[in-house]
Amino acid sequence: MDLNSTNASPVLTDPSPLNESRLGIHSSLFPYSQSGPSFSTSVLSIPRKKPPKLDDGRSNSWLEAMRSSSPPRKKILKEVNIDVSSDDADVAYLSWMIKYPSALNCFPQIMRQARNKQIVIFLDYDGTLSPIVDDPDRAFMSNEMRSAVSNVAKYFPTAIISGRSRDKVYELVGLPELYYAGSHGMDIMLPVENMLATNDANCIKATDQQGKEVNLFQPARKFLSMIDEVFRTLVEKTKDIKGAKVENHKFCTCVHYRNVDQKNWSVVGEYVVDVLKGYPRLRLTHGRKVLEVRPEIDWDKGKAVEFLLESLGFSDHKDVLPIYIGDDRTDEDAFKVLRGKYNGYGILVSTIPKESKACFSLKDTSQVKKFLESLAKTRQVEEEDTGERS
Repeated sequence: MDLNSTNASPVLTDPSPLNESRLGIHSSLFPYSQSGPSFSTSVLSIPRKKPPKLDDGRSNSWLEAMRSSSPPRKKILKEVNIDVSSDDADVAYLSWMIKYPSALNCFPQIMRQARNKQIVIFLDYDGTLSPIVDDPDRAFMSNEMRSAVSNVAKYFPTAIISGRSRDKVYELVGLPELYYAGSHGMDIMLPVENMLATNDANCIKATDQQGKEVNLFQPARKFLSMIDEVFRTLVEKTKDIKGAKVENHKFCTCVHYRNVDQKNWSVVGEYVVDVLKGYPRLRLTHGRKVLEVRPEIDWDKGKAVEFLLESLGFSDHKDVLPIYIGDDRTDEDAFKVLRGKYNGYGILVSTIPKESKACFSLKDTSQVKKFLESLAKTRQVEEEDTGERS
């Protein structure tokens, strides 16, 4: 597998729109009214302005990117020519939902597409299973969310794909029945009997938290010492900047500036860019008020999804319906993959209108929980009905 290619993925077209139809599932399982909210015929146009790239340390584009990585709600609404009163904010969001309808309102259509197919669930963690918080160490998922994820995993293969280290996200989720991919998919844990991983040069054998032997797929393994060195350097560099937090996610290092005074953002950015000048094989990207240092390899969450589907025996696109739920721009790579050959569904979690490769939307973690609960309940009822008929 060539991981050094920098060729961009092709632009993929949207899947065919879903037709309304009645489904053979209990109406009591529909989370919301199937008709959904009524909208005006004027569709909101979301600007496709791309944030500046951070890879070029010779310019100050990184500072503009830091400012745009988590813009205030008012700024976004002004960019789409909507006044910033609360009523107009709601109108903007409802108009945006014409293009990205609620996965709860569209639940019957989603289940229709899942007929005679194996659903596979992929979940981001921060902002999807747990709310975004000021301190990343306190981003805990609720017991109710944990129960919802556990119930889904009883019926569908379920994987967590997070930017956090695999060990950390496992600690936060605490469900051994799931598959875990950390560092944006650069650290994937699979059962030891998985032959695809066993035969890959990037795979090693290890022991999981229960003492069981597992396979670890780590395409960036040779960068481990380099990432650790950058982590220790950045901790030292930023130690006097109030609010700055540096995390080692094993195959990437993150510098959080959410709690840093905005006048010091440029200092944080300068430190990171200066350190990376000595590491041409690493690149700089950004998320929600976080700068991320990653290996310069052709790997992302989208490729992690493809690898997991193939590893789990779902390479036949006609027999599987993958669903990916995430809130971050790093999840867009996965959304794009699912729109392609798998005809799966990306679901964006967002309280504000923004462009995405996702097909559907959910507003927040509470709606994610409701969607997962509906999936599990629907399958449970189907199995009970099948048992009664037999």
